[in-house]
Amino acid sequence: MDAIEQSMAVDRGLVGPGDRYRFWRAERHDALECLSATFSNHRYARHTHETFVVGVILEGCETYYLRGEQKYARAGDLCFVNPGEVHDGEPYGASFTYRMTYPSETLIREIAQDVLGGEEASGQPYFREPLVRDPEGYAAFMRAHGRLERDEDAFGGEEALVEAYALLLKRNGDWRGTPVEGGRAPEAVRLARDYLETHFDGTVDLAELAAVAGLSRYHLIRVFRRHLGLTPHAYLTDVRVRAAQERLRRGDAAADVAAACGFADQSHLTRAFKARIGVPPAAFARR
Repeated sequence: MDAIEQSMAVDRGLVGPGDRYRFWRAERHDALECLSATFSNHRYARHTHETFVVGVILEGCETYYLRGEQKYARAGDLCFVNPGEVHDGEPYGASFTYRMTYPSETLIREIAQDVLGGEEASGQPYFREPLVRDPEGYAAFMRAHGRLERDEDAFGGEEALVEAYALLLKRNGDWRGTPVEGGRAPEAVRLARDYLETHFDGTVDLAELAAVAGLSRYHLIRVFRRHLGLTPHAYLTDVRVRAAQERLRRGDAAADVAAACGFADQSHLTRAFKARIGVPPAAFARR
């Protein structure tokens, strides 16, 4: 699990002089992606994840849009984002330091079935509140994240993370439907979304997309944003970045990934990727 050196990152123009991070994967947890970072300059664009986001704020304050409100996550806070929820993020003040994990729906469901139980165990688990104060849960997550980063004892790290997620789900999880507006999108938005998800690797024309949805271009933009929290273009960029993640995980070269996923060039891929994932493609691809 190689980490990108800060000096190397700055030399390459990958992060600002006040930003530093380490990205790695814990293969025992369904290739769980992990991030430890301090950001003073980086700003996340609005985006979504197919995974959950579970993490903690160590120092400073991060502000971000989520569930229609501006949130402020401060040192000591636990943070949760459910799959498909639109969010962004930036420093509120000088900087913020955080540790994050991106567990798959499969991993969270497996743990939730044991912890939450009940007849609804075949449904979709989710975290009720995006921000909570829970010193015990915070400490459990920090212990697990630290063990995974040190990578000294794979079994110990695996055990610690499962126990941490179990505790967090027990206190903050439920089986009610995930609170994402996209689930109530009208047929026109569904048609447009499906089109973007199947044509992301080529040129997408707004007039053609509007025709698929049966709406005018302006009406489509308004309805799409109202129901999904993103414009069609922002949603398309999200889809392309997710496709790029999958190819990078397989070891494809960044230039090839850019061409295959509909980006104009590798620089376009890098800008869009870092704005949503927090690290550039080269750091994401390292194992």
